[in-house]
Formats: sequence, C-alpha cells, structure tokens
Amino acid sequence: MTEAPQNPAPSAGTKPAFDGKAYVARLSTSPGVYRMYAADDGVLYVGKAGALKKRVASYFSATPKSARTMAMLAQVARMEVTVTRTETEALLLENQLIKSLKPRYNVLLRDDKSYPYVLLTQEAWPRLTMHRGPRSIPGRYFGPYASVGAVRETLNLMHKLFKLRSCEDSVFRNRTRPCLQYQIGRCSAPCVGLIDALAYAESVRRAEMFLDGRSDELSDDLQQAMAAASARLDFEEAARVRDLIAAIRKLQARQYVDGRAADLDVLACAMHGSHACVLLLAFRDGRNLGTRAFFPRTNGADNPAEVLAAFVSQHYAEQQAPGEIVLDREIDDRELLQQALSAASGKRVLLKASVRGERAGYLDLARRNAELALAADLGSQATQQARQDSLRELLGLAEAPQRIECFDISHTMGEATVASQVVFDRNGPVRGQYRRYNISGIEPGDDYAAMHQALERRFRRAAEEGGVLPDVLLIDGGAGQVAQARSVLADLGIDGIVLVGVAKGEGRRAGHEALLLPGVDGKPGRELRPGPDSPGLQLVQQVRDESHRFAITGHRGRRQKARNTSRLEDIPGIGPRRRANLLRHFGGLGGLKAAGAEEIARVEGINAALAERIWASLHGLPGAGTTTQGNGE
Repeated sequence: MTEAPQNPAPSAGTKPAFDGKAYVARLSTSPGVYRMYAADDGVLYVGKAGALKKRVASYFSATPKSARTMAMLAQVARMEVTVTRTETEALLLENQLIKSLKPRYNVLLRDDKSYPYVLLTQEAWPRLTMHRGPRSIPGRYFGPYASVGAVRETLNLMHKLFKLRSCEDSVFRNRTRPCLQYQIGRCSAPCVGLIDALAYAESVRRAEMFLDGRSDELSDDLQQAMAAASARLDFEEAARVRDLIAAIRKLQARQYVDGRAADLDVLACAMHGSHACVLLLAFRDGRNLGTRAFFPRTNGADNPAEVLAAFVSQHYAEQQAPGEIVLDREIDDRELLQQALSAASGKRVLLKASVRGERAGYLDLARRNAELALAADLGSQATQQARQDSLRELLGLAEAPQRIECFDISHTMGEATVASQVVFDRNGPVRGQYRRYNISGIEPGDDYAAMHQALERRFRRAAEEGGVLPDVLLIDGGAGQVAQARSVLADLGIDGIVLVGVAKGEGRRAGHEALLLPGVDGKPGRELRPGPDSPGLQLVQQVRDESHRFAITGHRGRRQKARNTSRLEDIPGIGPRRRANLLRHFGGLGGLKAAGAEEIARVEGINAALAERIWASLHGLPGAGTTTQGNGE
C-alpha cells in the first residue's frame, strides 16, 4: 500500500475551500481507500474504491445526491487516499480505518459484547461450560453462538445427553458425595468416583462429535455400543444408549436445515428513519444457534442496503464467516465482499440475496424479528429520551446531559474496599469505559476517604491530560460523600460539572431517594425528592444501581482473591511455588485448612517444621511467624 499526495490542510483562521475537481485530476485509477476530513481535522467519511479517480470524482459531479451526502461534502476541507494492490485489500483497510477513526458519516457497528462459546476444558475430567471473553483457558471452543440463550439451551441438552460435569475445579476437588446435578440426571458424578476415567472419556468424545456436527457418525458409534451391550447381556446399558440415539435423532429432525449439516447466517435489515436493526439468524453444522439483533449507528444513512453492506463488511472482519450468508436485499460490492470473506476465511463464502424454499422461510422469519426488535429498541430509546429530558428539567440544565458518571464504594467491614465508576451516554451504559479503583492506605471503613481517593485518581488524570469530563456526576451517598467530591473538583480546578448526591430515602425504599445538589457561587444547596413517578429519578436510579452492582462485583472478587492467597503469603517460607502446590493439592484454602500437619507435610517442598507453621498460622495459633532456616524458596 502507498500513501498518495494529500490535499494540504487549510491554514488557521481561513475558511476551508476544497476544490474537489482539481484534487480528482491528480488521482490514479488504482484501487484504494479515501478519507474525507473537516476543517477541525475530524474524519468525516472513509470509503473504498476499485478505481479511486472514478469513485472520488462521483462526489463532485453534477449528479443529484442525497441531503446527507451534500451536508457531508459541504464540510470537506481536505482528503487523503491510500492506494492498495487489490480491491480486497482496500476493503480490509476500510474496515480497519472505520473501526479506529469512527468517522462521522459512516455506518458504524456498535457491539460491546463478545460472543459466547461452549467450552470443553482440557483436563483429566473435562467440564462443559459457557465461556465469553479471551479464549485463554485450555480446551476446545465451540461457536460462536448468536446469543447466551442459545448457549444455555445447548448446554442444557448436552448435560442431559452426556452427563459431563459443569462445576468449577474448587468444587469438584472437594466433593464427598454427589451433588444435585447427579441426582437429577445431568452429571455422572466423576468427583466421587461413580464413573471411571475410561467411561467418562468416552462421554467426552461423543460430546465433541455432537458439537462438531458429526451426528450421523455419532449415531453409528452409539448403534455399535448398543449392539455390544446387548451381546454381553447388559440390557440396562443397551436401553440407555437406545434412548440417547432417539434423543439425538429427534434433535436432528428438529434443527437441521434442508436435511443436511449447513453453515449458514441469515441477515435482515429493518429501518425506521435513521434507526436500523440488523438481525442475525445463525446455523452451524445444521444446528440453530439462535438470533441476535444489532443496532448500528447509521450517522444519517437511511438506505437499508447501505446499512446491511456496512454490517457485512465490519461484522465479518471480526467474526469467522460461514460458508453461506443469506441477505434480505441486494447490496453494493456483493462480489467484492464475497471474494474478501473467502480469502479471509480460507474457504468459499457465498453471499446470496435471492433464495427459495426453506431458506426463504428463514429469511422471512429474520425480517419479522428485525422489525420487532427495532420497534422494541425505538420504544426503549423513547423512554430513555423522556428520562433524560426529565432529568434536565429536574436539575435545571440547558440541555440533556451527554455523559453521566456515577461513583460508589463497596467493602465488608472495611475489607477489600473497591470504588466503581460507571458511564452512561444518550444511548445508555457505555460499559467499555467502566472503571474500578482498588482503595488502599486509608482507615478501614472510612467511606469519605475512599470516595476522595477514587475521585482524585479519576479527575487528576483528566485535568492533567485533558481527558473527557462528565456533564453530571452522581455520588452514591449523602452530604459527606458529596463534600468529598466538591473538595476534589475544587482542588483540581475543575468546574462545569453538575454534582448530585443520591441519598437513600426513608426506609431505604426505592423511588424515595433524595437528590442533594450543593450550592454554587455562595448559594445554598438544594434537596430534591422527585418521587417514584419521576422519569428523571428513574434514570438516576438506573445509573446508581449499575454503579452499585459493578462495585459489589469488584469487591467480591478482590475479597475472594485476598482470602485465597494472603493468609499463605504471610507465612515465612511460603513462596509462589509452594503456595501453588498447596492449593493444587488440597483444592483450595478450605481443603488446606481442614488438613492436619502430617498431611500438609506430604506436599512437595513442605517439610514437617514448615507444615506445623502452616497449620498453626491457618488456625490462629502462636508460633506461626517463627522462621526456620532452610524453609525459604
């Protein structure tokens, strides 16, 4: 790829005057990507072209254009282009730039949630569970699935059919009798030896075959197992395998597309004005993985084909494309997208806009669900807008807040104090900008000092680096916490933020909270009690409850980590290796505490004297801190 000469940026203080026709005259006919910039250097639009000269020239011709395109061109101060070797390369570069630059006029796919997978861990006794996030746990990942509900439905079926464990390792290693999952027929209880390793491994193998879509092969395998059980007169086992075969065949009949295994995505786009919903209906290996609705930011685009094309381009740049993608309408550059997706996935990918038979039925289903999801989203957006307008009136603001932040403190009797910061914009929570602060160096239980430390850490960095500031800052607490916030903002010289304390109401009843507004410029503060019917207070409650949830989650994680490690870390002679050996041997701190000194001494690297010291420390007895030579690591 090569960067072509760019139009010079306008000098400061002059009105940008971009001569599009003169710029086009210097362009080549090679494929590439073009970028349009405003006078403030903000990116207006990123586009791809098979021939840059022809594509860019179309913007500055006399051909009638949409109002959105005319508004964009009126703001163009300069352009840049990057020449690529192929159109496919241009498409990939366009996706990268849209994702990183977030242009004002491109359709942007908003998706802050990672896809869920079914995980079969790689252990002596593998467990089957749902996984979301980085795939760092050793094992096999099946998916991605369109929704969490589809994963749960699959797991529910898998546990009934193959009875693999779902419990965490800490639970598995410390069981002394079968749990409820065994009693209801969803687990074979390997934790207490009710199934041997060979039989469990066979169940794991069959589960993998099923998740791989090799159901016909699995049925043949089970047929042979049933015949073998009958031959050795084990009729109870033969009946169990027979029922398993019947369940799998029933599932095949219900879920398979066109009677064969198919990798297929069905996409439908519904629009109302500039609001859009793209609905994805996914099949993998013939199994229906459910639906998922996406709501792209259209930035004024009102053409469903344009939105759908942008979705296909951006979505499959992040996710593995299936062999077939069915679209509810024809889109531009379909052939180009097809080539790019095929090259990226290493297999042939077909984009189809005209289908018949069963696929047409799935397309109709996707269309209807897209319309329903869009209607529901528009309703929730209207509710959110009403809440923001109500909050604006409640706080006496000139306009509805664009960014709301809320802080909360969580601890248990002063232990493992954590502060949370959540962020909401006009569309709701912005989870990618949530933050947690581990509080240290304060008196345990001092909520005022904890709030001061968290706010000081948040806003000092913003003040020094020119970071983004909220329009409204909510503090979960009373006058004392609000005073800490005022002090931090004043010390850092930050103004223009509306500060609101959210104090619990009488009897801690939801909807009866008091909003504390400190005085400004010598004026006395105010206390508002809008009542449970106020949409503005409902928005405050939503933000406050999310902050509370986020703080508690962080606090529990920090507290659990401290309880699992700190007591061992405080014992002289226990380093990371010995600590890991102890926790692995006993399955956690609980199992270690229940063991005697003699049993502890059997762990690799632990001698009798160190075992006595460990036992004494865990039981709060004197002598735990005595150092014995030769026990260090």
